Amino acid sequence: MLEVKDLQVAYGAAPALWGVSFTLRPRELLCIVGPNGAGKTTLVNTLAGMLRARGGQMVFEGRELRTLPPHAFCEAGIAVVPEGRRLFTTLSVRENLEIGSLLPAAKAQRRQTLDAVLALFPALEAKLEQAAGELSGGQQQMVAIGRALMARPRLLLLDEPSLGLSPLIVGEMFNAIGRVHREGTAILLVEQNVATALRVADRAYVLEEGRMVAEGTSDELMQRDEVRRAYLGV
Repeated sequence: MLEVKDLQVAYGAAPALWGVSFTLRPRELLCIVGPNGAGKTTLVNTLAGMLRARGGQMVFEGRELRTLPPHAFCEAGIAVVPEGRRLFTTLSVRENLEIGSLLPAAKAQRRQTLDAVLALFPALEAKLEQAAGELSGGQQQMVAIGRALMARPRLLLLDEPSLGLSPLIVGEMFNAIGRVHREGTAILLVEQNVATALRVADRAYVLEEGRMVAEGTSDELMQRDEVRRAYLGV
């Protein structure tokens, strides 16, 4: 579904990603873990079209993403939940969600998709007319994920969805992510919460200092001593 080969990304003269290669299969939940500063958010932003790669390939469903303008990534079937949520805080929850369905194909099914989002996050139904900035952090993350789902993506990019949330809310959030995955959406999940991420992922890669340094199924990575020491405190 997605094949990335030898991806090169830099901020000015400073390289952020180099030689990054990985694959994501249809309907798969792929996790990319790593420490702060490893390049995880840079990778997500590049796959979402918000940063331009300097080299390499990003082929999604047979289409080279590097040739697309940034606004065409969503139309190609990719939606992103950015780190920090980036909601329109003065707009209502409903308005934030509807922003995700502005493309004609998604707009035609807006009502059905909104119903599905509210079924996934029932707490939002009573908040639809409330300003998004008045919600709790967990509810704001629900809106951010819901907004991305309103685009009816085939690939959902999630950048640190557990950031700043309580353990209870993190559990609810990952249950929702697992449900989206089971219903057929491919997911690329970037997370620092390694133990939780590996529990829901089909496969995972470890990103350090802009390079992929390990890969495998979640069980395989959980058994590797270096991963357990570095990320699980074991």
